[in-house]
Amino acid sequence: MWCLVTARSVAELSSAGAISHPAVIGLFGGSFDPVHLGHLALARTALQSLSLDAVHWIPSGTPPHRTAAQASNHDRVAMLECALRNEPRFVINPLELEHNATSYTVDTLLRLRQQHWSTHALVWLIGADQFARLETWHRWQTLFELAHLGVVTRPGWDRQQLTPAVRSALSAREDVPNGTWRTHAAGAIVQLSMPPIDIASTQIRLHCAAGHSLNGLLPQGVLDYIEHAGLYRKGKATGHP
Repeated sequence: MWCLVTARSVAELSSAGAISHPAVIGLFGGSFDPVHLGHLALARTALQSLSLDAVHWIPSGTPPHRTAAQASNHDRVAMLECALRNEPRFVINPLELEHNATSYTVDTLLRLRQQHWSTHALVWLIGADQFARLETWHRWQTLFELAHLGVVTRPGWDRQQLTPAVRSALSAREDVPNGTWRTHAAGAIVQLSMPPIDIASTQIRLHCAAGHSLNGLLPQGVLDYIEHAGLYRKGKATGHP
């Protein structure tokens, strides 16, 4: 049976006692096309390692560095709802889907600061591969005025592979998970390590189109939703705008 649940808001979580005046908020952006077990492992690692009060999952609108999502906005949010329904500190934040313009991270952070968290500590979670390309991001140095960066690395990760500019930023801003960065709203780079998980949304879409099993790659609710909605099948158009 595929799941049907309602996305939780910050107000709903607070009133239910799940979050009481959150001080440190993790922000996890991505296409989530579809959300998979690797995404969940990263968010759970960050939640625990950084002692976050909540992680906001921000499905991308129109990403500047990749093609548009294959699944519709409706289906991507529905799959997130299925994946996160038993995670009381995970929140779906549709901010980027509410804007039709290209979704630059710096603009998303500006809106979050203006609309919700002017003084809270915010941590934008990214993988080491994304961090290595940080210099290509729009107004990348402004990111540090708006949030901390939580860089998720694998064992054996080598900072010498970074560009000189990004390596310099890391050296100047690096802190440890329980360091003084928690007392500031933005500006630090915090590393957290997790074992490698060889799962990618592209791989899942290809497997699905070929009719291969997706067991072990997705939460069961997401798997049920994909099968019910017929997503990612060869020649299958998405059913929602």
